[in-house]
Amino acid sequence: MRADVTGFEAGLSSSVSQRRRPRRLSLVFSELARVSTERVTMGDIRDALGDRSFAALLVLFGAFNLIPLPPGASAVLGIPLLVVAAQMTFGARRAWLPAFVAKKSLSAEQFRALIERVVPHLTRLEQYVRPRYWPFWRRRGDRIIGLIALLLAVIVTLPIPLGNWLPAFSITLLGLALTERDGVLFGIASLVGVASIAVVTFVIGAAGMATQAFLGWLI
Repeated sequence: MRADVTGFEAGLSSSVSQRRRPRRLSLVFSELARVSTERVTMGDIRDALGDRSFAALLVLFGAFNLIPLPPGASAVLGIPLLVVAAQMTFGARRAWLPAFVAKKSLSAEQFRALIERVVPHLTRLEQYVRPRYWPFWRRRGDRIIGLIALLLAVIVTLPIPLGNWLPAFSITLLGLALTERDGVLFGIASLVGVASIAVVTFVIGAAGMATQAFLGWLI
């Protein structure tokens, strides 16, 4: 009997734990896309994500920048990343978007199309994400991740061909790591961020050297 009770208590504890665990972001985004019937603004997305808005917005806007889009789109989609990351760095409790960003909108069809492209990749990533080895105490992790994301978001907005993919991927991983308190993923995301900075630095340096050589040839 005691074994049965112990097993029941363990099952109950597991069930309660599962109920308290936040839903995966892929499910949250899919539900948001499903119920959208009119134009979807950035403010609507922020409000729908509630108290998970910081990490979720990093994931969402980071993932949008991974999708092949027309030239110049990263400059537009990078602005919300800059705003959100800056607020995280300074310890804001809830994401705020300036009016010109909050009012930016997509049609319900456009939003669903974007989400349908993002969610399958996000679902695959989420299979490997879980709470483990989180190195930060309370909200300190939010500020550190915000600072890293802010630096990478600056790179995302730069007009460098294919230069925004790696930093956007790093930001997406950082948001996922923060959502689940996954220290292993945080380490991987940080390494990807360092690699992206190295790549962009190399590209800018090579372009500068090529320009200098060309000007020297002309003169």
